Amino acid sequence: MKEISRRRFLEAACASAGMLVLAGCGGSTGNAPDSSGDDNAGAGEVAGKTVAFIPKVTGNAFFESANDGAQSHSREWGFSVDYIGDATASVSAQVSVINQAVANGVDAICISTVDANGVSDALGKATDAGIVVTTWDSDAKPEDRTLMVSQGTPEILGQMLIDLSIAGLKERGIDAEKDEVGYVWHYSQATVTDQNSWQVAAEKVIKEQYPNWTNVHENYYSNQDAEQAITIGEAILDAYPDIDLIICNDSTALPGQLQAAENKGYDAQRITITGFASPQSIKSYCEHGTIFNWGLWDCAVQGAMGCYVAAYLAAGNKVKVGDTISIPGIGEVAVEPNDSIAEGAVTAEENNGVVLLPERLVFTKENMNDYSF
Repeated sequence: MKEISRRRFLEAACASAGMLVLAGCGGSTGNAPDSSGDDNAGAGEVAGKTVAFIPKVTGNAFFESANDGAQSHSREWGFSVDYIGDATASVSAQVSVINQAVANGVDAICISTVDANGVSDALGKATDAGIVVTTWDSDAKPEDRTLMVSQGTPEILGQMLIDLSIAGLKERGIDAEKDEVGYVWHYSQATVTDQNSWQVAAEKVIKEQYPNWTNVHENYYSNQDAEQAITIGEAILDAYPDIDLIICNDSTALPGQLQAAENKGYDAQRITITGFASPQSIKSYCEHGTIFNWGLWDCAVQGAMGCYVAAYLAAGNKVKVGDTISIPGIGEVAVEPNDSIAEGAVTAEENNGVVLLPERLVFTKENMNDYSF
C-alpha cells in the first residue's frame, strides 16, 4: 500500500474538508480495502507482518504492561511485535529508536511519542520508506501518522481527573464545591501531547465549575524519570506543606509523588494525591493509606489495538472516518476524526483518524487486586 505523504495529507485535508462529513456516512466496516460488497472480500491479512512497538520509555509499568498485551494478542493474530525503546524519555533517544525500526525493515511502527514535533522528521522518513505509522497513548502530528489509538478525548480524561480529585477530597471531608482547595499539577513534560491536553481540559472544568480552587504554582514536570518524580514530589511538599491536592496525570509522576508523600509523613487523610497509573504500580501506596483512588485504562488492550491497526493498514486495508475495524478478541472500533482529540485538527480523506478505547477504569483498595497490570 502506498502511504499518504504529509504533503498529500495537507492537500487532502484542505481540498476535501467538505467531503469528510460525507465520508463518515458510507457504512463501510473497514474490513476490506473496498467499502462496497462483502465486508471481508479482499481484506488484507495481518498475518506475517512485523510491527515496531515504541513506548515513551522502557522500564515503566504502564508501557511494559502494554507490551505484554501487544505480544499476547499478536501471537493469536499471527504477526510479530518488536518492542524497542530507550530507558531515557528524550526526543533524541526516541528518534534513534525510530531510525532503528526503519533500518530493521519493519512493516509498521506503533509509537507513543515523547514530543510530537521532535519526532516529526523521523516519522516522516519512516512513512517515505513505505512504513505505516500509527500512534497510541501519546499522539504524533496527525499528518505524521495514519491512525491514533486513544485512551479517550481530552474532555473525557480531563473530567475523569477532576472526578478522581473530588472523590479523594470528599473522603477527607472537603467539599469541592464550597471549600477552598489549593492544588497543583505534576506530570512528565509540557511537550507530551496526551497529558498536556488532559491538563488543559481539566483546567477548563475547574475554571468554569470550581472557582474556589486555586492553582498554587505552574505545572511541575519530572520527565518520566522515577527518581526525579520523587525529588520533584518532595519539592512540592516542601514549598506547599498544606496543599490540598496534587494531580499526577502520568504513570511515573504518580508513584513518585506518593513516595515523596510517604517520605514526608503524609497520608490520604492529610493530602489528596491522584492521577493515572497502573493498579499494580500504586497498590502498595494504597495499602499504606497514602492514596484513596486513581485511574487508568486497560493499557494491555490499548497496546494490542495500536499494533493491530498498524498491521491492518500495512496489509493494504483502507479506512476512512465513520468506518469500523473489527479487531479479533477485542471487538469493533469506529474511526473518528482527528478533532475528536485535538481541537481544530484536520483529517485526511483516507487512512487517517482516531480510534478510542471503549472504557476507562477507577481503582481503589476494593478492586485494585482484580487487575494484573
